[in-house]
Amino acid sequence: MSVFPFSAIVGQDEMKQALLISAVDPRIGGVMVFGDRGTGKSTAARALSALLPPMRIVEGSRFNCDPDHREDYPEELTSKRVRRVPVPFVDLPLGATEDRVVGALDLERALGKGEKAFEPGLLARAHRGFLYIDEINLLEDHLVDLLLDVATSGENLVEREGLSVRHPARFVLIGSGNPEEGELRPQLLDRFGLSVEVKTPDDIEQRIEIMRRCDAQERDADAFAEEWKAADTNILRQIARGQKALDKIDVPEAILTDAAELCVAVGADGLRGELTLMRASKALTALQGKRKVRREHLIAVAPMALRHRLRRDVLDETGSTVRIDRAIEELFG
Repeated sequence: MSVFPFSAIVGQDEMKQALLISAVDPRIGGVMVFGDRGTGKSTAARALSALLPPMRIVEGSRFNCDPDHREDYPEELTSKRVRRVPVPFVDLPLGATEDRVVGALDLERALGKGEKAFEPGLLARAHRGFLYIDEINLLEDHLVDLLLDVATSGENLVEREGLSVRHPARFVLIGSGNPEEGELRPQLLDRFGLSVEVKTPDDIEQRIEIMRRCDAQERDADAFAEEWKAADTNILRQIARGQKALDKIDVPEAILTDAAELCVAVGADGLRGELTLMRASKALTALQGKRKVRREHLIAVAPMALRHRLRRDVLDETGSTVRIDRAIEELFG
């Protein structure tokens, strides 16, 4: 199946920026995308995954074992050989059972033969890649809780009848949904690092260009990919440069003060807002090839870092993005 080039996606700039920020720093906690059907949500996520260079794994590993961190995979050390595979992009279907998601222990084999037999699930497949959940607002609450716990801890623990298996499960969690079909609980929304809103474009020229590019890709996917190869390569270099520079980015004390004041002004719940603002600002700074976080970086990421963390104000029915923009104007001018 051919993947649409990331750089060829028309519009949806905030969504694309959020995905790039998460690719530079997966610790941010993934992206929640709200919007209409057919607005390129899964296309963009899948395109970013396909854009990234192949990753190194230990040959035969069932957990995408990183050869440079073999100590994390005590049961995966049988092979010394290394091979390259595409960065995984795993779709989690709405009807998935818990065993399919986290993996299953074979109790009969364990009790009868004394062997710990484990069948890895979707979390193992997604390790070091992307886990995409469409219509996450329709997913059963206990599965969402489980996924967010694993995404936060970076580890999957399966326990059945006194037996347990644990393995690394670090991935970028991307959820999408249409708010008209049901809302996510606020405490679950808060666990996502970034939240973006996508809308069906109303600009005629933009809609025409989308049709042109989709038609070109359907007629000759290879030629279309070649046409956008240079642009995708530039984005890949930008991500790689950002990842390398991330830990060297300077965050002045004034920026930390700005982040705290903004979170207080908009009434953000908890302290995840400040932490996400700081991390996302650093990632954006690194993406742009800068060395120091500036206020404009903070302002650029503020809506996506905070809009899903605001307490509902019964006296203010304006949208969360409007409230954030208003607070930015009052604080920073």
